[in-house]
Amino acid sequence: MAMYQNLLVAIDPNQDDQPALRRAVYLVKRNGGRIKAFLPIYDFSYEMTTLLSPDERTAMRQGVISQRAAWIKEQCRFYLEDGVPIEIKVVWHNRPFEAIIQEVLSGQHDLLLKMAHQHDRLESVIFTPTDWHLLRKCPCPVWMVKDQPWPEGGKALVAVNLSSEEPYHDPLNIRLVQETVELAENVNQTEVHLVGAYPVTPINIAIELPDFDPSVYNDAIRGQHLIAMKALRQKFCINEEFTHVEKGLPEEVIPDLAEHLQAGVVVLGTLGRTGISAAFIGNTAEHVIDHLKCDLLVIKPEDFNCPIEADEDDEHDDED
Repeated sequence: MAMYQNLLVAIDPNQDDQPALRRAVYLVKRNGGRIKAFLPIYDFSYEMTTLLSPDERTAMRQGVISQRAAWIKEQCRFYLEDGVPIEIKVVWHNRPFEAIIQEVLSGQHDLLLKMAHQHDRLESVIFTPTDWHLLRKCPCPVWMVKDQPWPEGGKALVAVNLSSEEPYHDPLNIRLVQETVELAENVNQTEVHLVGAYPVTPINIAIELPDFDPSVYNDAIRGQHLIAMKALRQKFCINEEFTHVEKGLPEEVIPDLAEHLQAGVVVLGTLGRTGISAAFIGNTAEHVIDHLKCDLLVIKPEDFNCPIEADEDDEHDDED
């Protein structure tokens, strides 16, 4: 069975054009499956209207929810008439990222799509606080869709970690490549490229150790990464010409290669670190994300523990 059959699209409440919905329809038409168009809304002024009774406030909320559901249905009208299975759901919730993740959990969605806004001057993608919460905490893969057409012949670029320092990198690498290859085969037969970055020689080592030969060190590190890349690509029968092992920081290597290849999407793995762990350890994926100019698909390890629980209370939901 093809993956990504139960898609959740986070609707952007501030514009009529919905690139994430377009991308979801593109996937469903080629891969099968169904879509839920989801919007969490909240207006604090409705909660502060003390002159109204609780029942009247509830009725006002329901009125707003119904209006927004009708608005989404209009956005989906062409797709619905074309036979694309789309369910519409609007909920009243004051923390959008929590509402979205709770919906992912309760609806057992296997892919979340959301629009990422573009900075016109820099052509880079801007991520809101809600986006960052979703990238770190959402248990299913998150596809951040850039507001532009898919590039002609756009490729999929998978960023893999070829260092063998941590045991969790290998299964995550395999999952990244496996999901991307399957998606490419089922959806649009696009080329799948793999990229790994390796570090340059630390300057302080070269200074402090007179006998240290940076070129020997660089060759050894590159050799290790090439061997690891060969083992990974051979698992999936990927041609060597579609693999790239580059010297430098991932946040520089990956966006540069994505632009050079005119990639339609970059696929990254993230451990979803939050709090103190993220502050001290950092998260390479997040540094890479800041420099991308194309769509982004973020996938977490199989054993990822979502910090948010499903919400069983749906009394303010409106479904269509």
